[in-house]
Amino acid sequence: MCDYGGHCLALAQTIKKSTPDAVVFCKRGRQGSFEVLVNEKLIYSKLQTMALPDYEEVAEVVNAVSHGQEPQEIKGQQPINCAIS
Repeated sequence: MCDYGGHCLALAQTIKKSTPDAVVFCKRGRQGSFEVLVNEKLIYSKLQTMALPDYEEVAEVVNAVSHGQEPQEIKGQQPINCAIS
């Protein structure tokens, strides 16, 4: 079983490093899901990719949005290193 709570906290820390004023919420979803929304726009879904997002790329998107840009879809992924049961 994967620890998505830990992944969410790690992602939140990465975001806060580049955008300290960002407000990050971790909310448990259905089993196997890990979705990232910025200003209510879905920018990454683990259900579609079967992998977790690249945290640095997410942080870059959040930082760009904080400077007035539109949220962009995340393409980068982390290697899959856990089993979902």
